[in-house]
Amino acid sequence: MKVATTVETKLGHLEWKKAPETHITLKNAGADSPCLRCVDKPCTKVCPAKVYEWEEAHQKIVVNYENCVECGAARMICPYDNIAFDWPAGGMGVKYKYG
Repeated sequence: MKVATTVETKLGHLEWKKAPETHITLKNAGADSPCLRCVDKPCTKVCPAKVYEWEEAHQKIVVNYENCVECGAARMICPYDNIAFDWPAGGMGVKYKYG
């Protein structure tokens, strides 16, 4: 019998070591940010770790880099190529648990 696995269960197999500085930024987060023109905000939907959140009150994307599982999905799906991603410094970021 196959057991259904949720994204949350899969994320439970990871460990994170939070880097002191972000490895994800928005290339343009100012008043003319493409995020303001982006209707669907796919980064907020595709990211399995909920790194990107649309904050309606402030009309901006909030980046919770410490949640990142380094899959690159949001960066690839951003229609405005507005997400700058660099790998966390050595020893930081996501680590897969085995067993």
